Amino acid sequence: MAAPVTVIFSTYNSPRWLEKVLWGFSVQTFKDFQIVVADDGSTAETAETLQALIAETGLNVTHVWQPDDGFQKTRILNKAILKADGEYLIFTDGDCIPRADFVETHMANARRGSFLSGGYFKLPETTSERIAKADIVSGNCFDVDWLTRNGLKPTYKTAKLTATGFKRRLFNALTPTGATWNGHNASGWRSDIVAANGFDNRMQYGGEDRELGERLVNAGIKGKQIRYSAVVVHLHHSRSYISESALAKNRAIRNTTRRTRRTRTDHGIEQLDLAPAASEMAAASL
Repeated sequence: MAAPVTVIFSTYNSPRWLEKVLWGFSVQTFKDFQIVVADDGSTAETAETLQALIAETGLNVTHVWQPDDGFQKTRILNKAILKADGEYLIFTDGDCIPRADFVETHMANARRGSFLSGGYFKLPETTSERIAKADIVSGNCFDVDWLTRNGLKPTYKTAKLTATGFKRRLFNALTPTGATWNGHNASGWRSDIVAANGFDNRMQYGGEDRELGERLVNAGIKGKQIRYSAVVVHLHHSRSYISESALAKNRAIRNTTRRTRRTRTDHGIEQLDLAPAASEMAAASL
């Protein structure tokens, strides 16, 4: 039987971070979900890491891969959507460890006619490196005291990790940050995302996730803020793939989306070239 929800996240040649993320998903309080790993051209080491973790955790994982052609996250996410079993899709990144209630929180807040905008807490390099399997399974990597003992400098932003109950709801309501579609933590109904034709394949790094959210809003799908309720910790990494020309191109596409109130891209799921059979690898065949 297909899982009711699919978690999708991208990865590229970061097997150590991928391992930490999957350990986070192995201890979720909500169990009935599929994971689709959207692999943007990693080497065989990523597939080998996945094979070992699937065997150890029993997670329901499908691995979708495409050849390395630079930063092509939108394309691989669209391919991952085609492999998703769930009616509801949760998106995060391969460098974000989910708190144990991550999937449960998204499912509890899912409503037709809306998408969810979750939060993240960025970690420094030293702290990211020190997080081990035991710290993920125990939840230590979400504990502010543990994090500060391991290199984190406390700021007001730790409220994302400490807020509970009424405070979470209050902070979600009062935050000045808009409910945007965030690549690190967002979710919505598969039917709404497919109606928008998924992500825009032309876009590389820089607002490529938010542009999908802008089309959803144009179609009448409302964003709901849960940044203090559904939380991931974001592991440190460099961004060598940032390109000024790509950023300018993305800004132009987003400006057009906002100006024309576009609800659907002409460069999305339906325009994918899916001909090469080797571009997809199911976890069961690893």
